[in-house]
Amino acid sequence: MSSKKIPFYERDLSWLSFNHRVLQQAKDPTVPLLDRLKFMAIYSSNLEEFFRVRVANVRNLIKVGKGTRRALDFEPQVLLKSILHVVNQHQHELSTLFNKELLPALRANGIFILNPDVLTSAQLEFVDNYFKESLQAYVQPILLKGNKIKPFLQSGALYLYLHLLEKKGLQKREDQYAIVRLPSDILSRFVVLPSSKKDQHQLMFLDDIVRMCVKYIFPGYNLKNSYSIKLTRDSELYIDDEYKGDLVAKIKKSLIKRNVGPVSRLVYDRTLPKEMLRFFQNTFELINVDMIPEGKYHNNFDFFKFPDFGMSELKEQVLTPLVYHPLEDAENIFKTIAKGDHMIHVPYQRYESVIKFFEEASKDDQVTDIKVVQYRVAKESRIMEALIDAARDGKRVSVFIEVKARFDEEANLRWGEKLTKAGVHVQYSFPGLKVHSKIAWIKRKEGNAYKNYAYLSTGNFNEDTAQVYSDYGLFTADTRLTREVKRVFDFLESGVRPAQPFRHLLVGKINLRESLAHMIDFEINEARSGRPAEIFIKMNSLEDRAMIKKLYQASEAGVKIKLIIRGICCLIPGLKKYSKNIEAISIVDRFLEHARVFIFHAGGKEKLYLSSADLMERNLSFRIETAFPVYGELMRKQIKYLMDLQWRDNIKARSLGNQRTNAYRKKHSQEAVRSQIETYKFFKSENGYNGHK
Repeated sequence: MSSKKIPFYERDLSWLSFNHRVLQQAKDPTVPLLDRLKFMAIYSSNLEEFFRVRVANVRNLIKVGKGTRRALDFEPQVLLKSILHVVNQHQHELSTLFNKELLPALRANGIFILNPDVLTSAQLEFVDNYFKESLQAYVQPILLKGNKIKPFLQSGALYLYLHLLEKKGLQKREDQYAIVRLPSDILSRFVVLPSSKKDQHQLMFLDDIVRMCVKYIFPGYNLKNSYSIKLTRDSELYIDDEYKGDLVAKIKKSLIKRNVGPVSRLVYDRTLPKEMLRFFQNTFELINVDMIPEGKYHNNFDFFKFPDFGMSELKEQVLTPLVYHPLEDAENIFKTIAKGDHMIHVPYQRYESVIKFFEEASKDDQVTDIKVVQYRVAKESRIMEALIDAARDGKRVSVFIEVKARFDEEANLRWGEKLTKAGVHVQYSFPGLKVHSKIAWIKRKEGNAYKNYAYLSTGNFNEDTAQVYSDYGLFTADTRLTREVKRVFDFLESGVRPAQPFRHLLVGKINLRESLAHMIDFEINEARSGRPAEIFIKMNSLEDRAMIKKLYQASEAGVKIKLIIRGICCLIPGLKKYSKNIEAISIVDRFLEHARVFIFHAGGKEKLYLSSADLMERNLSFRIETAFPVYGELMRKQIKYLMDLQWRDNIKARSLGNQRTNAYRKKHSQEAVRSQIETYKFFKSENGYNGHK
């Protein structure tokens, strides 16, 4: 069975199916109102990046020669048509949701987004003053003269496309088109107005304030009509395997070009007249661009900053991250870890243990070396500051910074320069290879010898995302793991493949793919021999064809397979021939499911790994990833309990069936299980894991 002949749900369509699950959260009336707006913002932000990267790539494939396209297993033009069809369906859903449900719900709670024609005289005066004092300096008006004047349109920026009528008294008046850029990247998209009623919060879109004040922008014209438009440009960095030389310099150069790439899509108000649309396309030479009709307002990701007016009852109850006392209260974190492994699960538990790990290392006179891989770094990072302090204190500090972390390249480079100035040894990406491992290693002198410590995680060293991303982190002094973590860093620093095999860690480009395939093969042989065989995997994405083929083979052999997949799932479960023994679900809730867990029955000698890697070709073949075993029995028991809890979720779990309808999972019992809430309760209860080993 060729891996190209297996049932395979196209990756980009699968991603759109995932983003629809986000949109479902915005549609769900059981989700608090302001959180529904937040999920609408997430959906919009996700889609913007999708067009900037994935759709831009499909469009580029259409342009290549037929010979190149023959190597593909799909037709780019057909795929693009399918993508646009699905997106248009979703956009209609979103418009209906916003106008028919969310706006009325806001009004029912005393929050009114006003149109210009209902403003009071006091509000009209406020808008006039606001425009003149705060807004006018930032708007960028341009009269369009066909091909004679063709300004550059910024990617993702909002523009008003205006139909103006020239003021010429009794003479024949001429129509004129113009654009005005909205400074929504500088000023709030939502302007709070003085309320005419005590029990109401009233506000306006920034867009409408500019519409009202066109008379000040174009004093020689009357406004006939206005429509919102937005361009999305190709923002992928094409830094391929064949690139040689100074990769950092290449990326810095590419970052400059990011916002000037070819247009990927044009989003416009669906009420825009065809004549005006044609003029705009001709002016900006956008004849072949993807056209996406939307509602009156675009860039719904601005709803991330929608004012809450202190109405906490319209939000999910805050789940304050819990203190992990064994490490946070430890007098010396290293002595505590030396006695046994410890594990935290953010954001249910605080990230403070990880920060303390580095801050204590920076101050500890016995610590001599610190090594860490940084993929996505928080804007304000205590971890990075601790590394700087450690270097200034004379410790040997090495940081491997991945500068190809999409849309975080600039921030990572900035931190790299700051670390270098402080004396940290900074190493950047390999050409054509990403480093995605989430590992750290510390060397500490204890008596007459040295002891190694390690932290291994499924998530980045990022204090910001740790508040939202659900991840596991393992603190260990187990020599089986610390020695091999050190060897991963030796590999990163030298580029030389280790001669000695890894016996505990699974490392991308070395033994990760082969080891996972071997464990699946073992389950296949067990099932064929009539013995129990099970695989239980949780991940963000499943796309690698070879792994999907293996899982199909395992299903056909009788292996019982359970998959929890947040995002892309190219495997098609529930097919009679290939996947009748595979069931897959996806959980989208208040926290982003980010942990990767692999559990194999292994003939009763169960193997359990946590990992930075998804089963995607890029992760398994083109990245340095790390999967690590969990040996402590209590920790293993906890992970399996939480995995089972998610499998029983019947509130936020969707079935990933072969029809991809994102149907909510049916309740098989009277008990309602919302796994993220139950997980928090688990850690808060006395039965929650609160120790090591």
